[in-house]
Amino acid sequence: MSESDIAKAFAPASVGNVAVGFDILGHAITGVGDTVTVRRIAEPEVRIVAIRGTTVDLPLEAAANTAGAALIALREALALSFGFEIEIDKGIPLGSGMGGSAASCVAALVAANALLDEPLSREALYPFALTGEAVASGGRHGDNLGPMLLGGLVLSTADQLVKLPVPEAWHSLLVHPDAVLETRRARAALQGHYALSEFVAQSANLALVISGCYSGDGARVRAGLRDVLVEPRRAALIVGFEAARDAALAAGAMGSSISGAGPSVFAWFEQREAAEAARASVQQAFADAGFDSQAWVSPLNAPAAHLL
Repeated sequence: MSESDIAKAFAPASVGNVAVGFDILGHAITGVGDTVTVRRIAEPEVRIVAIRGTTVDLPLEAAANTAGAALIALREALALSFGFEIEIDKGIPLGSGMGGSAASCVAALVAANALLDEPLSREALYPFALTGEAVASGGRHGDNLGPMLLGGLVLSTADQLVKLPVPEAWHSLLVHPDAVLETRRARAALQGHYALSEFVAQSANLALVISGCYSGDGARVRAGLRDVLVEPRRAALIVGFEAARDAALAAGAMGSSISGAGPSVFAWFEQREAAEAARASVQQAFADAGFDSQAWVSPLNAPAAHLL
């Protein structure tokens, strides 16, 4: 097997939902992610030969794994005569709300794409990523996938990716308590009645945030970066969440909420120094609740998945 038959890619963690964009808005994070090695093989199949970096048994059956399902969809759509062999090195904690299932899927696609005779654009990989993500989450939502594919802050609809501009100075703080919250359980908490006024308020907040990003207006983002729809229904699932969020806001965050399905918490700041300064108090809030935690400070314009 030649080196041209092997590719390795890294996909970063991400913050899904970003408080106001449930299932459609997300941004990448530097410093943590998944790495996937893909080999082009003669056999017309997709197989997973190793998953490392996790104490939980993830499925080796390709169709039941986000990375495997994505490459199966890619093979079928392009009618490829060859197949892929996958090795996954997990760097994102499972059940963390940091896009772990999406990262394995995107890293696999980016690596496999490099082995195609005619590689596709990142946007063209998106439908296959949606198929892979659905294996883990039960739905085709791209809030984690879009930022991993394009980098930065991305609006991800059913069939489009729109990268949103944000000032280079803006940074995020992401704090992950040493706890697990399964996405399916977090989604189950959202069942029930919603008032029309809640949807109107959430739509207004999303519009303010997107408008503030385009104009670089931190005050506008500060006015809108508040989840009135999902956070109130999930907060009780995360011990220490409210104290962690309030600590970030007290430290000057434009907004703070649950990252993805949780239990991680994110906050946006207009300067890196402010995000760094808030780190200790947010981690202390989780410590007071009985949890050790990890924290990362990252530019909102964080890089996309890339080949290694």
